[in-house]
Amino acid sequence: MLRHKYSYGEHPSQWGELFTPEPNNGNHHHRGTSAVAGGVAVVIHGGYWRSQYGAELGEPLARDLAAHGITAWNLEYRRAGNGGGWPHTFEDILAGIDHLSQIAGDHDLQLGKVVALGHSAGGHLAVWAAGRQRLSAIGTPDADRQLVRTLEANAVHLTGVVSQSGLLNLAAAEKLNLSNGAVCNLMGGDSARFPKRHKYADPMSLLPIDVPVYAVHASNDEDVPASQSEAYVAAATAAGTPAQLLRVPGDHFDLIDPRAVAYKKCRELVQRLLS
Repeated sequence: MLRHKYSYGEHPSQWGELFTPEPNNGNHHHRGTSAVAGGVAVVIHGGYWRSQYGAELGEPLARDLAAHGITAWNLEYRRAGNGGGWPHTFEDILAGIDHLSQIAGDHDLQLGKVVALGHSAGGHLAVWAAGRQRLSAIGTPDADRQLVRTLEANAVHLTGVVSQSGLLNLAAAEKLNLSNGAVCNLMGGDSARFPKRHKYADPMSLLPIDVPVYAVHASNDEDVPASQSEAYVAAATAAGTPAQLLRVPGDHFDLIDPRAVAYKKCRELVQRLLS
């Protein structure tokens, strides 16, 4: 596979690395290289939005996807503790996805299909980004003004999401005090102090969206409760959004272990969304 690193901003955490499958060179035995025609998978790592966890978590997934014929964009972003948190983490996710349009010509990327694979906090950011067209319509204009982003007409839109034990119900994650106040840490304060900001950042607020979401949850997940995926899929389905809950064996980190059944199911879903 080939690797190309690009910056999409000035900050040292504003970069992505594109992993592209080796050109086929007429060798049809190379495993899976021609399996997926075009499209890009955006890998968004987790770590409860904290700066000590970085894109190294997503790299094995991006490598694996490229080995299976899928072009993967392993996206780094500012996190709480290194210049991220509200609103910069959110700006970076959108800007990082949009940057694909700048490099598409160099790599013949087909941006008609762009699927996000997000783990944990990355699942939250992926599903949130899939609803970007709804952001200005949910009645939180102050929060909307704080988030600098590309005009919708020039944006790269996600066409599907595979959420891997994602934090898809931000309000509940705050109430449960998951990972020792991670939501407040991300948002710069609690929802009593910043209700509009919290609403704006919650994937539940953006329903309905017309982007298919596979909410995959590990059956022995001790880091993110299954209720996070269950609540989102229930609300999405009720709102007419094509969302589906899938349970896979293993724990939170099996989802990002390329050898694990839990991860392989996620890869299969990415392939399905890109095909």
